[in-house]
Amino acid sequence: MARDKTPLPVQAYIFILFVLCGLAGFGSCASSGAKNGEDRLFAYLTDTSRYILLPPGGIERPIDMAQYISASFRGSDFLFASWVKADETAVEITLLNEMGTGMGELSYSGGSIAFSSAVFPASVKPEYIIADFQLCFYSVPLLARALKDCGLTLEASETTRRILKGKNLVYEIEKKAGEVKLTNYLRGYSYTLEGDFS
Repeated sequence: MARDKTPLPVQAYIFILFVLCGLAGFGSCASSGAKNGEDRLFAYLTDTSRYILLPPGGIERPIDMAQYISASFRGSDFLFASWVKADETAVEITLLNEMGTGMGELSYSGGSIAFSSAVFPASVKPEYIIADFQLCFYSVPLLARALKDCGLTLEASETTRRILKGKNLVYEIEKKAGEVKLTNYLRGYSYTLEGDFS
């Protein structure tokens, strides 16, 4: 697959798991936190579906690995990498470009998210990155309850997760031993994560 060297648009990164974003700005640091039970961290999975982020303890199994990502957004393809460490206490993601240079770090502890980068703008919303991560790697029963609370339905098997708004398919996640592919039909993006997911 030919590698597109075009800078990525900011809108893409907001929805795509790790690093789809335009290279804008020279330094940024963003953090957010839940102040109380009524002000929890969330992401809109549809225009009206407010998904409350699950705590780190909802992950199916701990992850500590490099992940290679091929993504498609509005007809363009991109390749990049990250190192992901996630367990019952936190999710930590280090973003890397194709040359292996660090592009930013994201940390989610449940009550707060911190995202810092020398290249990505402060408008990047890390809640959306964590939401996609949870849809891929969190416990099906926990996800089903959280999605039901925001008006969505989860259909899941060992290899596939489908998230619907009524009869409309919003997300589809296909899982294999060395690959996880997420497609967001509503926002028009998809990406494939390669790693040791066995």
